[in-house]
Amino acid sequence: MEPAPSDPRAWRDPKRPLWLLALAVPTLPFQAGGLVALTHLHLFWWWGPFFAFVLVPLVDWLTGADGTNPPEEAAPFLEADRYYRWCTYLYLPLQYGTLVWACGQWADGGLPVADSLGLAVTTAVVAGVAINTAHELGHKRERLERRLSRTALAQTWYGHFSVEHNHGHHVRVATPEDPASSRMGESFWRFLPRTVWGSLRSAWELERRRLTRRNRAVLGPHNEILTAWALSAALFTALTALFGLRVLPFLLLQAVLGFCLLETVNYLEHYGLLRERRPDGRYERVAPRHSWNSDNTVSNVFLFQLQRHSDHHANPLRRYQTLRHFDESPQLPSGYATMIVIAWFPPLWRAVMDPRLLTHYDGDLTRTNLHPPLRRRLFGDPDVLRETPADTRRGIRGTG
Repeated sequence: MEPAPSDPRAWRDPKRPLWLLALAVPTLPFQAGGLVALTHLHLFWWWGPFFAFVLVPLVDWLTGADGTNPPEEAAPFLEADRYYRWCTYLYLPLQYGTLVWACGQWADGGLPVADSLGLAVTTAVVAGVAINTAHELGHKRERLERRLSRTALAQTWYGHFSVEHNHGHHVRVATPEDPASSRMGESFWRFLPRTVWGSLRSAWELERRRLTRRNRAVLGPHNEILTAWALSAALFTALTALFGLRVLPFLLLQAVLGFCLLETVNYLEHYGLLRERRPDGRYERVAPRHSWNSDNTVSNVFLFQLQRHSDHHANPLRRYQTLRHFDESPQLPSGYATMIVIAWFPPLWRAVMDPRLLTHYDGDLTRTNLHPPLRRRLFGDPDVLRETPADTRRGIRGTG
């Protein structure tokens, strides 16, 4: 923690100029095209995944973790500094500028299929990180930011995310009822269909209840999910009308890969963590111990400090520049960029994360959010976890 200055307005954010580096992400397709033109190596159409999953982890490893927090006395002045807001606002014109440019490349017909696919994957990286930008904007009270959030989500058809994330995930996080909280023993590939379908179903139910309470039609203009999907439909229709049907398969591919990237991040943020039930049947309050954190400097800059996830759940309205690192939070062994790749290989993920999860719970497997098939295999009766005394639960060290 930085020492509090005598005048909090005199404190300067040492990362202030670095936040503009986040705007390198939405320009990845431009970078890819420029590198191809410069080197004549068509492999650079795949620049997006190389940048995100090779270059960023390497720089994370070289630069290490941050670990410093802004003084709380300076937080109000940081929150009021509009420079930080513009760093997020500017993502959107770059995001859609590169999308239109990519459509022009696909429509031209000059790219081989492999190159077109590489450009689609590069564009998907922009789309996936755009959901994170939408996440930052969508938690704010200002109407402009919430509208920008919905606009950022249109590229991936994931407009329902803002409803489910704000009103579902933040309420049920680190519980078996949350479709966006992964369970110990659940691979990413099992988690993916569960979270995509479960989040969509939850979002619709939440929106149905909201509109019913307000005596408004569910299938009407006040439905935030339908209006978000309408925005996506208008975007894809306009791009297809402008560039032709040739671009549609690539638009759909980048959308699917984009939201899959978001769901990979969801997978690693709360893996196996569980909030305990209180005697009144409610879950305990969300605490830093219920989110996996990482404080690698470079990943934090590119993701607007999403990796300081514990503070985000404790204070959803807190802006990214004031989010704090907590030593008591369980820590990922590396930044999100590295952990995303590890999550795609379940045996490697289990080897890396299951021992850390068990250490976090002092070897007590029953305190984790267990994948139901694993729970049945280990304990048989699913009710045994509620009935077995705590002192008989310890000593289970693996998943079998």
